Amino acid sequence: MKKSLILSLLGISLLGSLVACKRTLPYQDPSLSAEQRADDLLPRLTLEEKASLMQNNSPAIPRLGIKAYNWWNEALHGVARSGLATVFPQAIGMGASFDDALLYDVFTAVSDEARVKSRVYGESGELKQYQGLTFWTPNINIFRDPRWGRGQETYGEDPYLTGQMGMAVIHGLQGPDTAKYDKLHACAKHFAVHSGPEWNRHKFDVESLAPRDLWETYLPAFKDAVQKANVREVMCAYQRFEGEPCCDSEKLLTQILRQEWGYQGIVVSDCGAISDFYQSHGHLTSPDQAHAASSGVLSGTDLECGSEYSSLADAVKQGLIEEKQIDVSLRRLLIDRFRLGEMDAKPAWEEIPESVLNSAEHQALALRMARESIVLLQNKGGLLPLDKATLKKVAVVGPNANDSVMQWANYNGFPSHTVTLLEGIQAALPQCEVIYERGCDLTADTLDTAAAIARVKDADIVIFAGGISPKLEGEEMPVSIPGFKGGDRTDIELPSVQRTFLQQLRTAGKKVVYVNFSGSAIGLVPETGSCDAILQAWYPGQAGGTAIADVLLGEYNPAGRLPVTFYQSVAQLPDYEDYAMKGRTYRYLTQKPLFPFGHGLSYTTFGYGDARLSKASIAKNETLTLTIPVTNTGSRDGDEVVQVYLKRTGDGEGPQRTLRAFKRVSIPAGQTVEVALSLNTENFEWFDTASNTMRPIPGGYELLYGGSSDAGQLKTVEVSVL
Repeated sequence: MKKSLILSLLGISLLGSLVACKRTLPYQDPSLSAEQRADDLLPRLTLEEKASLMQNNSPAIPRLGIKAYNWWNEALHGVARSGLATVFPQAIGMGASFDDALLYDVFTAVSDEARVKSRVYGESGELKQYQGLTFWTPNINIFRDPRWGRGQETYGEDPYLTGQMGMAVIHGLQGPDTAKYDKLHACAKHFAVHSGPEWNRHKFDVESLAPRDLWETYLPAFKDAVQKANVREVMCAYQRFEGEPCCDSEKLLTQILRQEWGYQGIVVSDCGAISDFYQSHGHLTSPDQAHAASSGVLSGTDLECGSEYSSLADAVKQGLIEEKQIDVSLRRLLIDRFRLGEMDAKPAWEEIPESVLNSAEHQALALRMARESIVLLQNKGGLLPLDKATLKKVAVVGPNANDSVMQWANYNGFPSHTVTLLEGIQAALPQCEVIYERGCDLTADTLDTAAAIARVKDADIVIFAGGISPKLEGEEMPVSIPGFKGGDRTDIELPSVQRTFLQQLRTAGKKVVYVNFSGSAIGLVPETGSCDAILQAWYPGQAGGTAIADVLLGEYNPAGRLPVTFYQSVAQLPDYEDYAMKGRTYRYLTQKPLFPFGHGLSYTTFGYGDARLSKASIAKNETLTLTIPVTNTGSRDGDEVVQVYLKRTGDGEGPQRTLRAFKRVSIPAGQTVEVALSLNTENFEWFDTASNTMRPIPGGYELLYGGSSDAGQLKTVEVSVL
């Protein structure tokens, strides 16, 4: 009996030891660093298993306890394509807020919702597409041309604004650096020089680009993401750059990203980009799948969105690539899975409750961002804000007046409720008769516009909700109607059916407030004549209707500013397929735009005093302070977006002025605020034609400051770089 008991105890002890050994293999030990765990796991994998883990849809490897994981998730303006989530304004609208602090708060909320969703999904034992912790956000490409359908996903045309907003998104998603596990991983995309066209992106080549444009316009936001925000992923683009597919570009991925910038994270391909190397519709730079896969890995693309990397084992056998070269990429992937805690049994960040999903707090944040994104473009005779006390009958008209899905834009989540413009006006004016008429369609001439105008003839005011839609502009879309092609636009004018309807309203003697919904700049020259007030609402998310109503009725004083130039017509634009910056954006446009970058009206007015510099010159590693007295000279409290631009004296080839600082400030009516902006030598970097680099070049500069990029509204202070 005693002997039997001893043997039993020994057996239990041995079994416990075996279990403990199994549980505490180095790669399974959470007390070790992510790098140590990856180095232990890597040699335990077969070549075929390694190849499988380098595809976005990575399968489980049960013998090693590796769970299935899909790297593809989206959070462009809220957790996307994954059920209930708070839907914030589209990225271009958030860019119009010029409020990177608020954007950080937005993406902190997004990361809270994302962690909860992934934790719930993970209870099944695997994370499928749109369920994981790796988010392919933000899009920090430069919106160089309003015809690009995906420009709505960016933060505008300016490199500095894009960089600041992109970093806020990354910090909000990835969480604090001090945490044991990363909250999520962000992805800066699409690297690099990617701004359309959509219809030929799988074979298009940006074959000749001046170094100045590359370094001064297309790369700065990515450099910020890598070196300042420590972004964990970078997505390479579809098109070619100087003859090489971006996901196979030695210059972009090795020379610039890895060597010059010191990037240590993952490079992921855009979806199907590796197959573009050899498929007939693509670049035809590789003869077959194995060559394409090995070429992608050797160039530094670690993770493929697609299945071409399944041929990597065969590529090794053919001598196209060595297994140790595959290990370099796979090690990065394993490190990041460990950094997220995805490999551990207990989920990280589990203290975040499910109640955060589209919570009241997040709904309020969506409303605040929607309000801040709205840009008042025109306000003839001070028509806005509308006087509630005098309104008896209000007509809400137009194809976008009651379209909730339009407000979600693309890459969207699904809110519990969306307030359309019609709903917002109805809720804000319970004492009024609010009538609704569609009036006209977005592009088709199918409705009886005369009858609609007759029905609104006795309204005190007509609020027309028009513009375009994410169904017309976006990513590689099957759209081919006049003015639109494959997701892009061939013209920037408001569709003629809407233009005609607005003119008919004017002819009928109606006062018209035009609310424009779009993700891009629209040519509105006739509308500045046919409409009394024009509001740019973008695609404003779930709270858009409430936010617009608040602005129209004076409950909120608008302070959004244009993150893109509104051109008078497409005649002001160079060829869409020409990536040279000459003639593009406020930085190089020599003609007068319809509305300049940084433009936005308020229900109050602001005056700028003479700025003061803490010192008249700046040397390497120094900072100086620019203090600008800004006075609210009107009768309403309001926000002003103080903008500071830089110009290098005597440089006729560079930008006329380029944004280098901004600050959104609240100023009570009648008061003056001393707005202090800190500038370091990096703010004075300029393109050096002698070395083809960005650096602070000694010499004279001008700091131009004011409320928009319009040279006529800017004041100047001179400064020297030593």
